[in-house]
Amino acid sequence: MTTNDGAIAAVLDEVKAQAGRFRESGPKAEERRWIPDENIELLEKAGVFRLNVPSRFGGLEAPVADQVRILSEIARADTATGWVAMIWVSSSWVPSLFPDEAQKEVYADGAVRVSTGFTPSGALTAVDGGYSLSGSWKWISGSRGAGWALLAALLTAPDGTPVPYAALVPFAELEIADDWHASAAAGTGSSTVTANGVKVPAHRVVLLPEVLAGTTGDRSNTGATGRNYPFIPFFMAQGAAAYLGIARGAFDLFLERLPGRGITYTSWTDQSQSPLTQIQVATAANKIAAAEALQETWLRSLQEHADAGTLPSVAERAAVRGQAAYAIQLAKEAVDELFEASGASVILRDVPFQRFHRDLRGLSLHALFAFHTNQEVHGRALLGLAPDTPFL
Repeated sequence: MTTNDGAIAAVLDEVKAQAGRFRESGPKAEERRWIPDENIELLEKAGVFRLNVPSRFGGLEAPVADQVRILSEIARADTATGWVAMIWVSSSWVPSLFPDEAQKEVYADGAVRVSTGFTPSGALTAVDGGYSLSGSWKWISGSRGAGWALLAALLTAPDGTPVPYAALVPFAELEIADDWHASAAAGTGSSTVTANGVKVPAHRVVLLPEVLAGTTGDRSNTGATGRNYPFIPFFMAQGAAAYLGIARGAFDLFLERLPGRGITYTSWTDQSQSPLTQIQVATAANKIAAAEALQETWLRSLQEHADAGTLPSVAERAAVRGQAAYAIQLAKEAVDELFEASGASVILRDVPFQRFHRDLRGLSLHALFAFHTNQEVHGRALLGLAPDTPFL
């Protein structure tokens, strides 16, 4: 429980109240390759972008489970809006790991939208008072509406070793390419972002491994605050919320479309009377429910550690990756099951279900959420082997 329980509940209520408008925006987002400005305004008004802002800056400091419920509802209404909201909200927690001076800059307005690029495809060069940043980062979801970018880059150490860092940069100082043309998640605006010699002060650059672990030496909110999460398990929890929300939305759409439908070239004039359809719907519903039940496992573990002021073990972090990816796989299988039960007309563009199916399958290819990769990480930990990845 937090002192902001009422305010957090109000955010959830407002998101649910606007679900219809988010859902209607899906075709427009896909056509323009970016979510409508109205969606961002609605999310802003609801308080979504305050969820991860520290209370000392006027934010809500919402526990991860509350954030997950809200993000799931957004994704349930619209795939692109849900994915972008997840990226912005989860990433807006990361500046709390930076020195206080950086936090004051990023959180100045009490609400913030942050997009991230954790592949170290940029380069940092030391200059007076900080660093010069150059490079390009692909697949930066939400780049066209974010205020800040969190970008990974390599800094060459005195011995010649490349060391990965994370830099916070205002989007006003970056270039955004108009290069997002995708068959799935088209509305997420996941464009390439480029920095050309951008000056980044030293207080906005920290070691990337410490960010990923949530152990930056300069973090000011240490201890049992209930908000100290390791970033990768935190991000896995947030990401899974989007996938599970999309699956719920697809299930809603399937049921809404069912009345009056028959099964072509059969004697079934009411598809809901078909035992096959009944089995398919039950299978999908149970897979989504199983995924949501598994979700409670890692949410509970993350919060227990945050409340105790401890950090999860390597095995626990690996388990979050494995379990979250397994839940996402269940969600994907559930929507595939319903797609198979939808008939050929489901491929038409004016049937919203096809977009949910297409986007979920496309987003499931995201490297950090990929099923087999995460099962390998989890399996190695279960067998007592090193996880063989810094992304824990």
